[in-house]
Amino acid sequence: MTVLSKMWPILILLAVVVFVITRLPKIDVGHDDRFRRRRVWNWLPLGLTYALLYMGRYNLTVSKRAFEEMANADGAALMANADFGVIFGVGTIVYGLSFLINGPLTDRFGGRFSILVGAGGALLMNLVMGLASLSLLHQGVGNEFIARNFVIVFSVLYAANMYFQSFGAVAIVKVNASWFHVRERGVFGAIFGILISLGIYFAFDLGGMILRGMGLAWVFLMPAILLGVFLLIDIGLVRNTPADAGLENFNTADASSGDDGPRLGAIKVFKMMMRNPVIVTIAIIEFCSGFLRQAIMNWYGIFAKQTDAILGLKDSFVNENWGLLLCCAGILGGVVAGTISDHVFQSRRGPVAAVLYGVMLVGAIVLTFTYDQFFVGWLVVIMSMAVIGVHGMLSGTASMDFGGSKNVGIAVGIIDGFVYLGTAVMSFTYAFVLPGEQLDAAGKIIGPATDPANWRPWPLAMIPMAIIGLILGLRVWNAKPKGKSAAH
Repeated sequence: MTVLSKMWPILILLAVVVFVITRLPKIDVGHDDRFRRRRVWNWLPLGLTYALLYMGRYNLTVSKRAFEEMANADGAALMANADFGVIFGVGTIVYGLSFLINGPLTDRFGGRFSILVGAGGALLMNLVMGLASLSLLHQGVGNEFIARNFVIVFSVLYAANMYFQSFGAVAIVKVNASWFHVRERGVFGAIFGILISLGIYFAFDLGGMILRGMGLAWVFLMPAILLGVFLLIDIGLVRNTPADAGLENFNTADASSGDDGPRLGAIKVFKMMMRNPVIVTIAIIEFCSGFLRQAIMNWYGIFAKQTDAILGLKDSFVNENWGLLLCCAGILGGVVAGTISDHVFQSRRGPVAAVLYGVMLVGAIVLTFTYDQFFVGWLVVIMSMAVIGVHGMLSGTASMDFGGSKNVGIAVGIIDGFVYLGTAVMSFTYAFVLPGEQLDAAGKIIGPATDPANWRPWPLAMIPMAIIGLILGLRVWNAKPKGKSAAH
């Protein structure tokens, strides 16, 4: 099946989304048509680069399908469940802590600088992981060393990749903070959710097609090539502010509104952000989002494959179209969250987070008792819609609102850092509590992982995070940014 034939549901959904958004009541903040056109040519290549960074991030999950069927020197799976949890966990810790460096760098040098560094670095690390995979497959240079030290080698390479990946979210939010008024940012949150969702599709479904059609190494090499193309496009089109593109800057009415003073030092801004109860609350909510989002995205496919002999989920429509359905769910979640935030809750983000976390909590409780039923795939797709909606709304929008365009790099760094610290906790938690797998003489997975009864910790661990996220979402129900100037 060609990429285009698989993408038609996404294209139809995007067409419907565009139609609905263009028919909503306009929020007029004074932009003319020339400004709006140039803004599209700014965020579109930037956003597609961000989506391709996702492809070069979750390709590790796709590669597990092949690595777990390769034996190491001891005859065990080259990348078992625990190994995957460790490699992904190390990478997400690095991502989560990178904001200490990358947030201040982005505020100082701008989002354009950060997307170029992030895309260039991720390109390089995906190239190296692709070459390492090629070496394993074809007995190349370093084959024996990589095979014997697989977890260490890929932990180091993936951690370096995730350092550069961490520039992506900071860059896209930093740039767009100067291009979107606070009253438009709910819609941008929807755009952010769509871009995340396209990245998930590129990673899982397109990555799966590449794995089946071109081989393991290309799961890493193809994102490197595509990132190289968009790196050149970004150099030509992306600009930090409207003024850099020959237009006039405007008052965005966020937390930086009216702040014409000198730029504060990174440590001072960090302390200021960490004393802001709304920023801290949003960061903790997003910690929970990081745990829940990746618990579903990374582990459902592994669960379906390893328990297939009993549950028969491997060849189900959901598992076969996992990236497509996550993409559609993410688009719907982002659009619903952004639209009701701007048009129902007067651009407040807390109510949307609370409502969607309510959906997550109900879903996690139901999943605990029905994870071995035929409809489990559709249930986790609905849960993904909720959690991607929250993530786009808080990391992509609330970070702009409460950080302000002046200090948004550090603000989104803190918030997105917490997302991936939550992901790291998830990775190490599941590396410890989920069942292990073994290979028989034919390379077929056997052992505890094939019994669905051993997977109950998977949904159980989601419930506490959903409860915390719901309670904290209710705490910021009425929160709105307050700048030094009230001008709009």
